[in-house]
Amino acid sequence: MSDPIIVGADGSVPSERAVAWAADEAARYGRALKILHAVERWGFDVPLNTAPGEVVSLSLRGEEVLAAAERVAHARRPEVPVSLELASARTVRALAEHSEEAFELVVGCRGLGGFAGLILGSVGLGAVRHSACPVVVVRGEPAAERREIAVGIGLGDDSAVLGYAFRAAVVREARLRVVHAWPFPAALDEAGAGLDLRRVEERARWRVIEAHAPLRKSFPGVEVVEDIVRDNPAAALVAASRDVDLVIAGSHPREGLTVPRSRAVTHGLLHHAHCPVAVVPAAEPPAP
Repeated sequence: MSDPIIVGADGSVPSERAVAWAADEAARYGRALKILHAVERWGFDVPLNTAPGEVVSLSLRGEEVLAAAERVAHARRPEVPVSLELASARTVRALAEHSEEAFELVVGCRGLGGFAGLILGSVGLGAVRHSACPVVVVRGEPAAERREIAVGIGLGDDSAVLGYAFRAAVVREARLRVVHAWPFPAALDEAGAGLDLRRVEERARWRVIEAHAPLRKSFPGVEVVEDIVRDNPAAALVAASRDVDLVIAGSHPREGLTVPRSRAVTHGLLHHAHCPVAVVPAAEPPAP
């Protein structure tokens, strides 16, 4: 297992929590942990009279951030091998480039560049949009393990997100809740729509069961429950996130962040989930 877990660090409290979470994740999968800090160039020309030490101090600060993050990781999981990297690039670009070699990227919900009331930082959104591997945004307050995770699926090709979800359940020895939500069209009146809602839900349940059936054969030890909900998909997953250790969604980066409907679901989840969120790409990402 050569591909490491890579976590972005910037010295903020959310970043420290992301490092601790990533150390746990590396231990679960038996992988090494790489801690990455990016020193971004200033967006304007450096004045000619700027002292060299002022430029060098950015790198020194970055080394301090990495050293502090390494202490957090070692304190959390001393058995996990840790390497450090100081990148000279925009943070999102550095994460995107390193995602090519990563098993998984981990970032905090916001960093030092955030402001009061900010729910999700630009780095988290950028990492999700451009990463070649799954990205975990560490959200929510630390809580005792519930030994349950949730994955949201539609009725299309969700093989990548389901594969990630089953493996995540295995390493956590957790139950997997497969959530499929379908909102009743607002333009239709339930009484007069001519729909047998019970039959619609049963069809959806069978299609969900068929979607994960091959993986149940590959991972027979994983307990799976299907949760078919007549609700907005984002709202259903946010509700599920209250009671699980991780919530997982798929992304289709060639369409921007995700395809139109999926984009709204993923955005809603990233901004409002009560636990860490994993976003699994289904295709090659666009260049940052």
